[in-house]
Amino acid sequence: MNTRRTFIKQVGLAAGAALLVPSFAFDKASKNIGLQLFTLRDLLPKDVKGVIEKVAKAGYKEVETYGFNNGKFWNLTTKEFKSLLDANGLKAPSGHYGMDDFSKTGNTDKLKADIESAAALGGKYFTIAGAWVDPKKGIDGFKKTAEDFNKVAEIAKTSGLKFAYHNHDFEFHKIGDTTGYDVYLKETDPKLVNFELDLYWVVRSGNDPLTLFKKYPGRFHMWHVKDMDKAKPEWNTEVGKGSIDFKTIFAEAKLSGMEHFFVEHENNYQPDELGSIITSCNFIKANLV
Repeated sequence: MNTRRTFIKQVGLAAGAALLVPSFAFDKASKNIGLQLFTLRDLLPKDVKGVIEKVAKAGYKEVETYGFNNGKFWNLTTKEFKSLLDANGLKAPSGHYGMDDFSKTGNTDKLKADIESAAALGGKYFTIAGAWVDPKKGIDGFKKTAEDFNKVAEIAKTSGLKFAYHNHDFEFHKIGDTTGYDVYLKETDPKLVNFELDLYWVVRSGNDPLTLFKKYPGRFHMWHVKDMDKAKPEWNTEVGKGSIDFKTIFAEAKLSGMEHFFVEHENNYQPDELGSIITSCNFIKANLV
């Protein structure tokens, strides 16, 4: 039962956590608009060097990687890819990887190779793009995955990286009186496990990012900034053209703990992928940072 003493304690903890968020966090990130490279997944394999040059020319300062496979990013070694980013004034503070093999078998070989790649790129965050959860175990399945997050975060820490988890919408489905996402936030060590909040999927699931910021201040060190088409919510649209109120969300960046954010766009590009990322970048520069 919630008592007045419990309520005061909870409010005090939330306020204390908010005070722990570095005051410079958002200022440091505000000039560095990032792009999740999955946005350009159809273009990169055809001309990785040319596409990266266009990302930089579009106004982006950071990228988030994906697709590390067999020791390479689109046929470039990690060293070669880093040189390409450096040549275009880009940094990769985060990359998307997986941990399903570790969760299912306990084998760390691929996990450690991925972590080494992220560190070699000069990254700060080793980000899991989506985690396997045993569907037969209900809430206990999410608790097991949260336990795995803590373990992987410890491994990443030995390479100088912070761990983060990127959500979709299924984590917000109700299981009794809670959700899988609440389990992740409550069952993980806040000193080890951070979260990359995909704002589109939060809104699409019927939730409010601001509510999450207030409930778990300082836990969301990165965001995916992806807008929702007004007519068809299953579609994306360029940032500023959709239904998500990014101005209100960005105003609470400090409460979130946000240090980096990445534009992501998965479908319904207007007029095309490159034109789309230019439109989003220009809106963010003019209105959000």
